[in-house]
Order: sequence, then structure tokens, then C-alpha cells
Amino acid sequence: MTCLLVPRLLLICCLAAAPNLASAVEAVPGAEPAGDQLVQLMVVTLTSERIVLSDTIPGRVAASRRVEIRPQVGGILLERRVEEGMRVAAGDVLFRIDPAPLQADLATAEAGLARARAAEALARNGLERSDALLARNATSSEKNDAARNDLAQAQANRAEAQAILDRRRLDLEFATLRAPIAGHVAAGLADVGALATPGADRALAVVQDLDRVHVDLRLPASRLAAVRAAALEEPRGIEILIEGDRPHARPGRLQFSDVNVDPGTGTVSVRVEVENPGLALLPGMYVRARLPRGILPEALLVPEDAVLRDGTGAAQVVVLSEDGQAVRRRVTLGDAVGPRVVVTSGLKPGDVIAIRGQDRVAEGEPVPVAVRTADALSSSVDP
Repeated sequence: MTCLLVPRLLLICCLAAAPNLASAVEAVPGAEPAGDQLVQLMVVTLTSERIVLSDTIPGRVAASRRVEIRPQVGGILLERRVEEGMRVAAGDVLFRIDPAPLQADLATAEAGLARARAAEALARNGLERSDALLARNATSSEKNDAARNDLAQAQANRAEAQAILDRRRLDLEFATLRAPIAGHVAAGLADVGALATPGADRALAVVQDLDRVHVDLRLPASRLAAVRAAALEEPRGIEILIEGDRPHARPGRLQFSDVNVDPGTGTVSVRVEVENPGLALLPGMYVRARLPRGILPEALLVPEDAVLRDGTGAAQVVVLSEDGQAVRRRVTLGDAVGPRVVVTSGLKPGDVIAIRGQDRVAEGEPVPVAVRTADALSSSVDP
């Protein structure tokens, strides 16, 4: 009796567990719905939006203005009033060259001018006497012409002496080297006691204006017209990315594009001007710039994860109909914008598409589905 009872108990347990096993099989992701089982989908409703298409181009930072401080007169550096990295204003004194030799040259020039003025006065008096004698026929016209010529030479000598004096005064002023622009002093300053020589290969200092910097890029010439047009229509400017794709604090603006195309690479030089608060961009740094190349005023975008592929590799999106059925629809894709992609054909504003669970909808006939919107899912505690 006991032996007959055990198989009956086992049979009852198996029959009781059968519905749970079937439910577990139906809940497996990707499995075909059985009977009236509905496919669970998360859906969103498409709306058009304005999209700026862009290309990320590497470039190098350069100072907006860079001035090399070179001496115009020679001499020993007696004083240096700046240090490397210091900010200077336009007109600030940077170096002083020993003025003693230049002061001596200035004194010599002043003496030469005094001699020239005395000679000019003497020649003028001689011409006046010659003119008086000639009026009384007491001298010849040849002597009068000679006196007139002496005065002309004396006047020329006086003008030459004046020019030499002006030049010596300029040389003495050049002994004080000032910053021609406001900016920061770069490394590599000359030391006190060094010999300043006009025309030397090495500059005494370099001053760079870093309040605004330039980002120089190389762009394919075929994209230049589109970049120019998009830059004019995009008010937000050009985004500059520093290390780790961190955006710079200020957007840039397209300032210059070369009129010559490199015949070897087919590229053209493009310059972007950027404000530089906090000196976040330094000359020589490599950065990347997002250059706008087109604007789509009413673009439709779908998440990349929502796109399926058929056997031929064509793109498909699962679309929900008004009667609550889902079907795959072939679409044409455009540019990727972050984690989304532009759909150029196959969809329209107002279409409801699946963004999760769409791989459970097989190709062919529409299938009934149970849907949740993205907002409903975010507020649901159901995993």
C-alpha cells in the first residue's frame, strides 16, 4: 500500500509545479511569446529637435600675441625688473642697458650740433657782407656765389648734426626696454650682466598675451564652406575640449581661415579665438575643437540601442501602432549625436518607438505588446 502511494504523491507535485515552470520559460528575455503572453516594451514618443552636427578636430594652442624683446642698442644689462611667468602691462620696464657709452655719444652729438650752428651763423654773416659789397660793385658775382654756397653747406651740416643728435637721444631711450604689450613673461629671460647685442639669435625675453588664445586647426578643404556657414548660424560658439574631454570655460569663435589649400594633404588652416580665464589654455597645448558643420532644425533622433538589424544589415526600429501592436520598420540612419543617431527617413514626429525589449519583436506580422513609457519605468520599483 505504501509503495502505491509514493508514485501518486510524486505525480501530484509535478503537476503542481508545471505552471511555474512554464511561466519561468516565458519570462526568459528574447523568448517568443506563448499564447496570450504579451511582449513587454519600453517606448518613447518621437519629437523633432534642433541639432548641430559637428566634427571634433585636434589643434594646438598659440598666444593671441607674442612679442620677442630684442635690443636695438648694444651694451651690458645693468637691471632686470621682471621674472619668468610675471604679468606685465604695456609700457612696464623690463631691462636697462648700461647708458654710459650712449650718454657719451649723445654729448659728442650735441657738441657736433653746436659746431654746425656756429659754422652756419658764420656763413650767413659772410653772405650778408658779400651781398652788400655786390650791391656797391665792390666784389665779384663769383665770390658772392661762393659765399652763398658756403651758407648752404653750413645749413646741411647743421641738419646732419641735428639728425645725429636725435639718433643718439633715441639710442639712449632704447637703453630702457619696455613691454610693448600686456601679457605674461615666458621662460628664458636674459640675466643681469649679459651682453645685449642687436641682431642676436636669442631674444632677451618673450611676452605673450594669454587673455585670449588661438587654437590652430587643420580642416579638410571640402568641409570649409559648411563649417563657415554653420559657425555663423550657431550662437553658442565652438566648444574647446581639454584633456579628458573636459570642456573649456569659454566657447571660441571662428576668426580666420587660410585662402590656400595644402596640395599634399588637401587641408586648410583654421583659427579659433578663445577667451582664456585662469590661463587654462597655454601655448603649445594640444586640444580638440568641436566645429559645427551643419544644423538640422527638425531632426528625429533615436537611441543607438533602439536600432535593430535585419539579415541584410539594414537598420530597423520597432514602432508601436495605435491598436497596441508592435512591428519592425526599416529606417535610414544619419549622423550619430552622442548616444543617439539621426533618422533621416522611415519615421515621423509622433511615432512611438521601443527603446527596450524591442529585440523580442520578430520580423513579420505585428505582435500585441504591453508597454511602459520611459517615465513610468523610472518611477517603478519593478526591476
